[in-house]
Parts: sequence; C-alpha cells; structure tokens
Amino acid sequence: MSDFDVEAMLKAAAANSTEDLNRRTSIVGLMKLLDIDASFAKRKELAEELGDTDYNGTTEDNIALHKKVMRAFAENGGKVPAALTD
Repeated sequence: MSDFDVEAMLKAAAANSTEDLNRRTSIVGLMKLLDIDASFAKRKELAEELGDTDYNGTTEDNIALHKKVMRAFAENGGKVPAALTD
C-alpha cells in the first residue's frame, strides 16, 4: 500500500460514525473509529508492537502511541499530515 491518504480515510470513517471521536490525538478515538478494540490490554499490545515496553496507559502514553501509529502509517506509504506525527 503506497500513497494511501490516511487523513482522507479517517475523515470518511468519521463521517460515517455515530460517535464524535477525537481521531486526531486520541489513540482510543482512533482505534474506535477503525473498529479496533481500544481496551488497555490492546493498547499495551499495540505499544509493544511499536517498541514501547513502558506503556502504562497515561494520557502522555496514549498521545505518544497515537503519534507512533501515525508514523507507522507514514513509514508504510501512508500520506499523513506532519501535525499528526510530530
């Protein structure tokens, strides 16, 4: 998958969602929007897959995990606005 517009895909998913989810900074909102289990256990598993072995589920951890996911999208050919990766 290359040149995939991540922001456009997320906007389309948000338009079809019945919930008002914060997909731009919240890992929980992003996971829910993508219909992925956003429980602590799944977020911890995701964090470990992305190299974070110290994930505790704090606000700071969740923001950092969101950015790591966005960076992973970008590293794998996704077009992601810089504001979502920095």
